[in-house]
Amino acid sequence: MNFDAITIRDIARELHLSVSTVSKALRDSYEISEKTKKLVTEFAQKHNYRPNPMAQSLKKGHSKSIGIVVSSIDNQFFSQVINGMESEAYSQGYNVIITQSHESYELEVQNVGHLIHRAIDGLLISIATETADVEHLRRLQQQGLPIVFFDRVSNEIDTHKVIVDNLGGAYQATMHLLASGYKNIAHITSSVTSSVTNQRLAGYVDALVESGIEVNEQYIKYCLHGGLNLDELEQAIDELMQTEPRPDAILTASDRITTSTMTLLHKKNIRIPQDVALVGFSNTVLADVLNPSLTSVHQPAFEIGRKATEMLLSIINSKRPITEFENVVLPTELFIRSSSASKLK
Repeated sequence: MNFDAITIRDIARELHLSVSTVSKALRDSYEISEKTKKLVTEFAQKHNYRPNPMAQSLKKGHSKSIGIVVSSIDNQFFSQVINGMESEAYSQGYNVIITQSHESYELEVQNVGHLIHRAIDGLLISIATETADVEHLRRLQQQGLPIVFFDRVSNEIDTHKVIVDNLGGAYQATMHLLASGYKNIAHITSSVTSSVTNQRLAGYVDALVESGIEVNEQYIKYCLHGGLNLDELEQAIDELMQTEPRPDAILTASDRITTSTMTLLHKKNIRIPQDVALVGFSNTVLADVLNPSLTSVHQPAFEIGRKATEMLLSIINSKRPITEFENVVLPTELFIRSSSASKLK
């Protein structure tokens, strides 16, 4: 959103008119003289005035559209989340407008601005891995835009949030690897500023500590772009493979990182699980048919999308201001397959 755009108040101040007069002139009201209308409209055109669509939609009622920001729609997890959002939105007579941040903070800000100018009634957003400053979202909420976070959330903004049990999912996956005989378990994750990163890292660490295994910081690799940058991920894998002792298993913390790690390990002729076992957070529908089949932590993506949309629409349709918000945590499920076959056989 171009927050520096000229406003009705700016026009009124420059032309020494009341805000009400400017507003009526721009609406071609019969109450305003033709001379004043001409003065106002010419000034507005010269200074690229655009009506505030959010303010207009608030005056007119609902636009019946909600905006969605995800990192990438070709990510299986997010495509399933969007399916849930569309299902709930359409059932309540709303349309959705979907944008992609590609894990870029700047693109996230740009996309949110674009959605605002489309006069959305509310925003569903999973924060980009690059995003550390959420002032662009805080400002919109203060202006009255309903916002609900899902997956990657911000604790700096008080609103509804829908996540999964990230800590529990990572803990269960790490304990499975330990029980299968793997002791040198590495962890490849996203940006250190991400809520998901911190929760899944905590689950990994808790499992190791509980099992009496010292946490090796060299085994923990952060990928700022969440697996979208293959060079970044490949460097992390190369560093792990050169670490002594070499990891015998890897826990990957996102759908993109998981599938891309499997691809890169194949490319490097590193056998799974003979050379290194692999368990990851992934909602890929191909997990069973991959070679080897992929042990994965599955997230209820459709339900995340459906629930987040339900909560957003409850804010939009409320006749009173919402002051109490809910943090919904949905369970994950570990599907054990060949990529983490036991070493104890």
